[in-house]
Amino acid sequence: MIEEWIFEFLKGTGKLLVNPVFYYLFFVAAYLGVSRVKRERKDFSVRAEKAYFELRQLLPLGLLAGLAISAVMVGAGLVIPIETIVFTAVLTFLWSLTTKVRWMAPVYTLGFAFFATMFAVEHQWPLPSFAKSATDTEQSIFPAIAVLLALLIIAEGFLITKKGRKGTSPKLVKSKRGQTIGVHETKRMWMVPVFLLIPGQALQAHVEWWPVFSIGDHSFSLILVPFAIGFYQRVQGTLPNEAIKLFGLRITVFGVLLLLLSAAGYWYPLAAVGVISLAIIGREFISLRQRMSEDQAPFYFSKRNHGIMVLGVVPDSPADKMALQVGEVVTKVNGVKIFDEKGFYEALQKNGAHCKLDVIGVNGQIRFVQRALYEGDHHELGLLFVQGDKKWDSEAV
Repeated sequence: MIEEWIFEFLKGTGKLLVNPVFYYLFFVAAYLGVSRVKRERKDFSVRAEKAYFELRQLLPLGLLAGLAISAVMVGAGLVIPIETIVFTAVLTFLWSLTTKVRWMAPVYTLGFAFFATMFAVEHQWPLPSFAKSATDTEQSIFPAIAVLLALLIIAEGFLITKKGRKGTSPKLVKSKRGQTIGVHETKRMWMVPVFLLIPGQALQAHVEWWPVFSIGDHSFSLILVPFAIGFYQRVQGTLPNEAIKLFGLRITVFGVLLLLLSAAGYWYPLAAVGVISLAIIGREFISLRQRMSEDQAPFYFSKRNHGIMVLGVVPDSPADKMALQVGEVVTKVNGVKIFDEKGFYEALQKNGAHCKLDVIGVNGQIRFVQRALYEGDHHELGLLFVQGDKKWDSEAV
């Protein structure tokens, strides 16, 4: 029995490679990295993270989340109709055309796929023969989709908390008063591959060689489905690390609530409709609340009278090795008080072999950092500042 399950999991894994969404998400992640670097070079003449940073974030932690979801879905014997998987893939492509990466989150892909499946069954849409499994499947498929969506939302919150706050991108924008201010934004794409049970007759009737196995009187097939989790957040009123972590925790708690509510669908199948509707409305409300809170907050990354604010730190640069952090304020360089970016570099050039900085940390405490400078080191230490005659985005805040 164990050997049979292992064999089915291996075959299900192979099916991932025939899913176009799998390859498309690599393209989306790569595009996000390239477009970010292009914008950063426009603002600061240097990029922060490398262009393949987003690509490196695509899978590792998503695999772990996918395994956890797979254990619940397969272990509980929850069956998902092939129609829903097809609609989710189609919606993933369609939402990506909006160029709004957050629309590729599960609540907008799988959530709307749920309603598309219901309408397809109710109105007998002329679907291809392989995508008609829901017609002959029990009503329990709809609560199963609600459970899957709740689990994916929990995974989304987990990924945002753990990975969304790393490598946020600094950006210069103009305020309504025409002042240059700094913000941080993160655009991220994660792939969460999940093993799902689908009705065995769904694909076998169309492709005779498609492998199936039986549990009791029912036949099933395992398929590994890549779900996209797109995430976007802009932070202007506080440190990005804190804001994104809080947002991720809210999403996680919301997902747990939905998971508890989805259990009601097994006694009242129509309750799944309410759970999916609540998921879409609630997720949008959480995003709207975050955006409104940021818009009303005072600018955190703005000009300071007693020094210059660190907006970004280039990885592996001298500043990074001195443990300088986003949000800190540099007040002195080599003993010279500074008030703007020009003064920073003039004081830095007074000693080409050594650098000593007086810094006010994010906790308000003053600390001193120093480091010898070597040939080949970044000539600007690798710090990105709010001030300076830099180009900015034309977007108004």
